[in-house]
Amino acid sequence: MVRTTAQGRANAVRRHRQLADLTQAQLAEAAAVTRQTVVAVEAGDYAPSVYLALRLAQVLGTSVESLFTTAEFTTAEFTTAEFTTAESTASEEGQP
Repeated sequence: MVRTTAQGRANAVRRHRQLADLTQAQLAEAAAVTRQTVVAVEAGDYAPSVYLALRLAQVLGTSVESLFTTAEFTTAEFTTAEFTTAESTASEEGQP
């Protein structure tokens, strides 16, 4: 289950942490941050940097996408939409 927070940011960090059988303190230590940072990320009160997101994913044995991509807008949809937009723009500008 993906947790949607009061701020509307959904992430699956808590679910992956629980599946890995880690406490917030253990995840924090492994990711070299404070427990309060893990609490804030899980609650959606703090958007982690790319570097922290990568560390969390590595520690949890998953990808950044699986931690932070919402069900409404998957990575595949983003890639397809982005490619289609870039392709259309290039065509309009006369680029191959």
